[in-house]
Amino acid sequence: MASIDTSVCRLCRREGTKLFLKGDRCFTDKCAIERRAYAPGQHGQRPRKRSEFGTQLREKQKIKRIYRLRERQFRRTFEMAARKKGITGETLLLFLERRLDNVVARLGFARSHEEGRQLVRHGHITVNARRVTIPSYLVREGDKISVREKSQKNTAVIDAIEGAERRGLTDWLQLDKEKWTGTVANLPRREQLTIPMEEQLVVELYSK
Repeated sequence: MASIDTSVCRLCRREGTKLFLKGDRCFTDKCAIERRAYAPGQHGQRPRKRSEFGTQLREKQKIKRIYRLRERQFRRTFEMAARKKGITGETLLLFLERRLDNVVARLGFARSHEEGRQLVRHGHITVNARRVTIPSYLVREGDKISVREKSQKNTAVIDAIEGAERRGLTDWLQLDKEKWTGTVANLPRREQLTIPMEEQLVVELYSK
């Protein structure tokens, strides 16, 4: 599991924007970025000048943290995107968005990517009625993602789905709460990603 051994609220403050890593807390006034909108550490409030490389690196780190990946996983996804026809940066984001752990979180079965990854790893999720335990599995149009019947009594999943409406559901996914099932209505498009990301900076960084 790609767990990151640091406070996720510090990660949001470091990037200067909400990354929605803490689940429901990010939608309340307890969110750290609402209280202290500056970088952590004793020099966090000092203005910093960034080089071109520094700007590119920060954007890569931000996107990695949004999807909770380590460098090797992220680089592998970038290389896969680079081999595809089209705009590499955009393809990268859409690959990340289609990851099963992300889709589980987007549907509301989990409050965060971290919880989504755990549910997939531990066998709580099925795709088209088949159990899938690979968080990086890329969903396709028409896929049905469900919580297994035995897992529907899991208190963490129940709490997560109750707060799904507050976190918002992206319009490329459809959720049937009663059946504990989500459907990939269509593959995501770049304009449907709401967190501000400048993927071209990542392409420039890896192209050096």
